[in-house]
Formats: sequence, C-alpha cells, structure tokens
Amino acid sequence: MSETIFVIGLILFFTKFCGIMTRRIHLPQVVGALTAGIILGPAVLGIAQPNETIDLIAELGVIVLLFTAGMEMNFKDLKNLLRPSFIIAFFGILLSITGGFIAAAAIGRPALECFFIGVIIASTSSSITIEALQEMGKLKTKSGGALLSAAVIDDILGIIILSVILGTFGGDAEFDLLQVGLVLLKIILFFAFAFACGFIMNKMLTFLRNRIGESRRIPIYALSFCFIMSYIAELFGLADIAGAFIAGIVFSNTRYVDYLERNTHILSYMFLSPIFFASIGINMAIEGFTAGTVLFTGLLLAAAILSKLIGCSLGAKVCKFSNDESFRIGAGMITRGEVSIIVASKGIAAGIMEPDLFSGIIIVVFITVLLAPSLLKLVYTDKFSNLVNKKS
Repeated sequence: MSETIFVIGLILFFTKFCGIMTRRIHLPQVVGALTAGIILGPAVLGIAQPNETIDLIAELGVIVLLFTAGMEMNFKDLKNLLRPSFIIAFFGILLSITGGFIAAAAIGRPALECFFIGVIIASTSSSITIEALQEMGKLKTKSGGALLSAAVIDDILGIIILSVILGTFGGDAEFDLLQVGLVLLKIILFFAFAFACGFIMNKMLTFLRNRIGESRRIPIYALSFCFIMSYIAELFGLADIAGAFIAGIVFSNTRYVDYLERNTHILSYMFLSPIFFASIGINMAIEGFTAGTVLFTGLLLAAAILSKLIGCSLGAKVCKFSNDESFRIGAGMITRGEVSIIVASKGIAAGIMEPDLFSGIIIVVFITVLLAPSLLKLVYTDKFSNLVNKKS
C-alpha cells in the first residue's frame, strides 16, 4: 500500500508539471496528464504499474468528470440551437461510426467490435474545444455556439448508444431485437426516474439553503446524488457514467450550479482527474503493437479526423451556415478526449472490444487533441475566411 501511495504522489506531481509544460505551448492540460502517465508507466520508465487502487480512483475520476460535464450544459443555449446542432452531430456520428467500422474491419475484427470502435470515435471532447475557443475569444460566436451544442449532443448520443450496447451485448449475448427494445425502455425509465429524483433533490437543497442557511454542504449532497445515480444506472443495466452525466444535468440550471462546479472542480482537478488521465497512459502497452494494430491506428486516425471535418461541415452547410463557419464547426469537432477513452474502457471491461486496440485509440485521441487547437486557430483567421468564401 505504501508503494501505491508513493506512486499516486508521483502521478499528481508529474501530471501537474507536464500540464504546465503543455499549457506553455498552447495545448490542453489533458495532453500533459496523458504524457505523464505514459512516462511513468511500463511504456517508458516502468515506475507506475496498473493496480486495483489506481483503477478504483480512476473510475471515481470518470464519474466525477461526467458529473461536471453534465453541469456545464446550458439548456437555454442548447434549445435555441437544437435543430442545427442535432443535424451537425448526426452527420458527424454517422460518418464516425462508418469510418471506425471500416478501420476495425480492415484488420479482420468481428462486426460488433467494428461497430463499437465507431462508437468510440463518435463523441467530441467539448472540454478541449471550449478551452481552445476561450483562448481565442470565439466561444460566443455563432459557429462557436453551434459547435459546442453539437459536441454536447455528441456526448449524450454517445452515452445512450454505449448504454444500449452494454445492456444488449455486455454479457456476450446474441443480438435480440426484443432485448434492444427492453434496453431502450430501461433508458427512458431511468431518465424519468433520475429527473424525478433530481426535482426532489433540488427542492430539498433549496429548503436547506433558504430555511436553515445551509450552503457549504450542498456540494456533498450533490456528489452523493451523483454516486447514487451512477449505482442506480447500473441497476437499470446502463453505464454508470450515464447516471453521473444525468446527475450533472439535473443541477445544470439551478441557481447554485456555479458554487457546485467550483467545489466539485477542486476535487476533480486536484486528485481524481489527474489519476484517471495518467492511468490511461500507464495502461498503454506500446510493445504490443503489431503490423495490424499500426494499420488500424492509421486508418482510425484518418476516420476520426475526416468523419467530423467532412460530416459536421456538411451538416452545417445543410443548416445554411456559411463556408467558413461550416469549416470552423467541422474543425472544432475532430477532437476526441475523455468520453472516447471512457467508452473504450467500458467496452474492454464488458468484453466487447479486445484490449490490444486500446493503445491505438489512445494515440488517436492524443493526436486529435494536439491537432485541434492549431486547426481551430487556422480556420478562425480572416485569411482563411476570405479564401473559402471567395471559392464559393
């Protein structure tokens, strides 16, 4: 146990150090955390090895990460951009699933695993996109709003598809239309149950705050609600992260959401998220690469970039966005991040995906995270805007 505590200390130090280094070259800190895990893990130094304690902390980090992601949703903005954002997300998801299927089929993987690989690259990392747009001051633009709304819908649809797959095939069951229908019914029932519980929870917290003057413990109540919803989601046969995400959405438009976000972010930022992202790097096994997995990684990277760049740009054009706005939306949607990693981890745990492809997926996530900020800076320049609009 003492050795694990020492490793956790090293992880926290190196994820912060590498995060500072990546921020200095204008890259998200998640890149630094992944890099720290790769350096400390078996792929490089071999100081940190996968173990149950780190895996448990990483799982808690996933739950809290999706909880905070749910709280960041703004339903008012999402409602105004719902139609174009859904169309943009749909085109991107459709091409991503197709591209991922082709990449896995090229190395002879079974149909279910091929489809699941497509689901992994279907979700966009809204957090990384937000950070890049904030740095450029473009978050409040028309294209920026549509981009973020589409990324949120990506995440929601991705989690729903993941829940359907895990509920239908998680036990190595054969495809059964009735089973799929039951899973969809469970999802609807869980959503209704979660929002009903959330309504009661909000009333209780409002009472505590107004009548008793209690506010400091609200984050504790909210976090307990998050973990309970994660547990209940699994009872419904869904992914635990679905429960965490819905719990976050429940609090997203309450008057104390800013207070909740600040306090939850401290726990996530200081301890849970660094362990989670570093554990991804620790679990990378570069020595397991074969010619097949190298081919798969290259094809998946091309699919990840082109599916969003082409699909989401096409969806934006269908919704009457200009050429430059369409390219901006497509460029912003190529980033994969924490949701893709979480979906891959869940697939391996459920036996739907073989672990030998995991390192390739991490490399794809890593490269898209590196590429997106630079590409966004390019497509938001006046020179690029003039070029694409002249061609039209």
